[in-house]
Amino acid sequence: MNQVRQEAMEAKAQARNVRVTPMKARRVIDVVRGKGVVEASNILRFAPQAAAETVRKVLDSAVANARVKADQASVAFNENDLVVLAAYVDEGPTMKRYRPRAKGAAGRINKRTSHITVIVGEPEERNR
Repeated sequence: MNQVRQEAMEAKAQARNVRVTPMKARRVIDVVRGKGVVEASNILRFAPQAAAETVRKVLDSAVANARVKADQASVAFNENDLVVLAAYVDEGPTMKRYRPRAKGAAGRINKRTSHITVIVGEPEERNR
């Protein structure tokens, strides 16, 4: 009983060194994790947070990557079947800036950056 299980179609996209703090980007990512791609894109389009635009671009890029993978494998592609399987934000390099303070001191300002990753694919129960 050798059953050939078809490999799940997954695609990944990353945006690195994005000039938004990881904490603010995680608030946006947590809203769309596990949702369908079309629904997640609509949520991000109307979200008031500034990081939502960047996250939506990464999501759209992951969908485009999935389309290319499907074309290369000669598999039918339907965007409505895709789900955000994983989405996370890692901390990128911090730019350090200095601001003058009282009595000749200098106060440090950390300008944080993020690495945003989105993985889309078909949900597990459909693959069985």
